[in-house]
Amino acid sequence: MSRETGVSPRLLRYYEEQGLLTSHRGEGGHRRYDQDAPTVVRRIRTLLAAGLPTKVIRDVLPCASGSGEVLDACTLGHLRERLAGLEEQLAEIQRTRDSLAALVAGTEGTTEQAAARAA
Repeated sequence: MSRETGVSPRLLRYYEEQGLLTSHRGEGGHRRYDQDAPTVVRRIRTLLAAGLPTKVIRDVLPCASGSGEVLDACTLGHLRERLAGLEEQLAEIQRTRDSLAALVAGTEGTTEQAAARAA
């Protein structure tokens, strides 16, 4: 499965622990995955790349189809909630950036004034 999906065995085990992927033990204790497991792993990766935490992915994964880039309407509430959260984070980061830029500008101005007085 790791070779087929490009996902490390450790991550595959993590997906199992999170209830996102299932496997069955074969002879010798090796994991055996269902035929659709590569598709499920691709969906998980797509949803992770979109910033969804695994607990949300567990809820929306049954609504995924195809590669996971399009989800059924049952996921819309989760997706909108996550998008609103990201927009709030972006706004906070912008406020923090503006405050830091003002500090830098003020400090540069003070440094330049001090250098001019010393000259």
